[in-house]
Amino acid sequence: MKTYQVTVDGQVYEVTVEEITGTASPQRATQPSSPPPPPAPKPKASQPAAPSAPARPAPQPAPSQPKAPKPVASSAGGHQVQAPMPGKVLSVNVSQGDAVKNGDVLLILEAMKMENDIMAPADGTIASIEVKSGDSVNTGDVLVVIG
Repeated sequence: MKTYQVTVDGQVYEVTVEEITGTASPQRATQPSSPPPPPAPKPKASQPAAPSAPARPAPQPAPSQPKAPKPVASSAGGHQVQAPMPGKVLSVNVSQGDAVKNGDVLLILEAMKMENDIMAPADGTIASIEVKSGDSVNTGDVLVVIG
C-alpha cells in the first residue's frame, strides 16, 4: 500500500492506495471521518524572492462567425445523406444521375486523420451532390441527396 497527499480545490486529503490483482470489483472512495492534518509549512528561503513580472491577461480568442447553413436540396421522397461527423471531403465517387445501391460508397470523408466511407443508405439515383472534394463539413450537413 502507498499513501499520497492529494489536493482538491485547496483541500488536502491523505489517500492510501492498495494494488489489487485479479477480477475484484472496484470499490467506491469514501469521505474520511476527520479532516487531514494541515500541510507542514514550507522552509523560508535565505534570499528574498525576485519580484515577478506583472501578469498579462490571456489573449481572448476572436469570436467566430457561425457558418451559414448550406442550402438543402429539395428531396421530395429522397434520402438526404448527412455528414456523421465534422471533416474534410477527400473525394466524391458519384455524379448526379448515377444509379446507386444500398452500401455503395458515395464519398470519402477525412475526420481525425482517418478516411471514412460514406455509403448510400438505400437504392436510388443521385438527385444532387451538395459538396465537392476539399470542402469542410460539419455534423449534419447534407452531402448527397438520393432520389
